[in-house]
Amino acid sequence: MSTYRAVQVSGAGTGDWALVERELTDPLPGQVRLRVEACGICHTDALAVGGVMRPDPSAPIVPGHEVVGVIDAVGAGVTRWHVGDRVGVGFLNGHCGECDFCRRGDFVNCADQPVTGTSVDGGYAEVAYARASGLVRIPDGMAPADAAPLLCAGLTVYQGLRQAGAGPGALVAVFGIGGLGHLGLQYADKLGHRTVAIARGADRAELAARLGARHYIDATAEDPAEALRGLGGAAAIIATVPDGRAMSPLVAGLAPHGRLVVLGAGMEAMSVLPGDLLFGQRSIVGSLVGTPIENEDNLAFVGEHGIGSMNEVMPLSETPKAFERMMSGKARFRVVLDTRA
Repeated sequence: MSTYRAVQVSGAGTGDWALVERELTDPLPGQVRLRVEACGICHTDALAVGGVMRPDPSAPIVPGHEVVGVIDAVGAGVTRWHVGDRVGVGFLNGHCGECDFCRRGDFVNCADQPVTGTSVDGGYAEVAYARASGLVRIPDGMAPADAAPLLCAGLTVYQGLRQAGAGPGALVAVFGIGGLGHLGLQYADKLGHRTVAIARGADRAELAARLGARHYIDATAEDPAEALRGLGGAAAIIATVPDGRAMSPLVAGLAPHGRLVVLGAGMEAMSVLPGDLLFGQRSIVGSLVGTPIENEDNLAFVGEHGIGSMNEVMPLSETPKAFERMMSGKARFRVVLDTRA
């Protein structure tokens, strides 16, 4: 095969989609080439499709950063990965190992790290390329469509909960039951937290309980911060909804030394009263995915505890429709492309 199918987008706003044939090339030194089997569609892809994060919105890019496939070629200097290895590639396409952040072991904040599907082509295609330093080993027996959303959505909530620093039995709230939140409830429960789900409407209460929530707060019927204080205050709130205005009032529901961990990447600003931070020594932190080895820890945790993403699977040829399905908020709860279909 000398070509492969890819779905690219160019322009800004909603983007101009095109299903194209691309020439197959050899991986560069330090890279691998993989045959993509599945790629999740993440809300963060909207920043690439809309041209917000792309270096040149007029230039076409293949989006997608929840990529699962099999290596079929390795570039010069790659020694730890081999043809036939099942691997994944997440939001970060591989750290350089040479910048000051890498030299201090802070690989997530590498100053020379491509962003999969945004600054380099991603996984809405039959073939993808990645630095060897960005690869995640996929466990045997884990299906591609099951693994793909865990590489970004799963890792994001897993790392956010770890950064929260809450111990077993601590009250931990998950704000939003969507693509991130439905996973966050499962992770929080399996980490031993006393889990609270916060969402709009009473219709999500039963689902929240099935996902591991011990308490449910309907944000349309009561003040979430006041409800959390009534439960003793949250050691951590995992904010998965990409709306800074909606997150802001939750700070008052934190217990002393509690943390609001921001995972949802939205364009609305947060507004917090200084006193809500000062009195109780509360804090707001952001959490951005993790390293490839942390992603392998994430997948091992998922396999051990039976955590799963609820997915709608669609073929590569229907990528624009699949993307719109994700953006509509009607998907339950992740959309995954089967690139072999």
